[in-house]
Amino acid sequence: MSNPASSPPPPLFRFPPWRPATLATFVLALVGGLSVVALLAALTHPTGPVRDLRVLADPDPDPHLIGVAKPRPAYAPTRPEVGRSDLPPADFISWAILDHTTGVVIGSETLTETSTTASMIKVWLVADYLRLATEAGRTPSPERLRQFSLIIRDSHNGYTQTLFQELGGGTASIDRLIAICGLTDSSPASGSWSNTLLSARDTARMGACLADGRAAGPAWTDWLLSEMRQVRGLGDFGIRHALPDDQRATIAIKNGWVIRPDGSWHVSCLAVGDTWSMGILTRYPADLGYDQLGHQRGAEICQTLAARYLPGFVN
Repeated sequence: MSNPASSPPPPLFRFPPWRPATLATFVLALVGGLSVVALLAALTHPTGPVRDLRVLADPDPDPHLIGVAKPRPAYAPTRPEVGRSDLPPADFISWAILDHTTGVVIGSETLTETSTTASMIKVWLVADYLRLATEAGRTPSPERLRQFSLIIRDSHNGYTQTLFQELGGGTASIDRLIAICGLTDSSPASGSWSNTLLSARDTARMGACLADGRAAGPAWTDWLLSEMRQVRGLGDFGIRHALPDDQRATIAIKNGWVIRPDGSWHVSCLAVGDTWSMGILTRYPADLGYDQLGHQRGAEICQTLAARYLPGFVN
């Protein structure tokens, strides 16, 4: 018989027999605990290029844009863009990026709010004409293509107004934009292409529509995107300038900038890459312009937001 004084003390905790049910319960509890820890860590220390974003999956995703890629995870926005110390002051800022492979849109809390497009809408007008011409069995003359090139590259207003009237004036062309590209937030302004109201989300959708051929049709899409890559002069600003030099030339863009009667600048930026499109809209008082043109403040806002949010999408 052993000596009680020399016997080891009983264990403070005795594990139960490892029956299958007991083991399964233990594993589930362990995994659940780790998941909670991971979730708390993610919320406390968000990382990655989309930490300030939310994901908006369209209720009726466009079948042209849906691929097999896994959707990006959702993130809650931590603060609005207006008032951020790293952006020039503005009354309104909205942005959105559309992933062409999944159809997922991410963007600011204001991504469904609209603003006037100014010259950004010109690229749609050219695309609309080219698609309709193809459907009618017509080929634009070299002179018309030269005019269209000036509309896109140099934002020629006179040729744009003539084109707008040829497309039906009123709301005809913008009605087609909304229907063909599946826009949900936007609306035409009767008799005015410049006052078309687009949201940042719909701007990104329009970019995808230009890229996949729905806008201009298969015969003219490559030509259209090539012209957008050659935007120059005052209209060459914003999103693609956030990218390295070797990538910048591959990005198709069209921007808009105008002072409205209420004394505010409206600046809009559209950029289209191989697998993404981005739209940015902003408004601010005219007297806040950095120079006599004033759209430089909007150009800086577009470039800053692109530098912050595009790296996760650009190859």
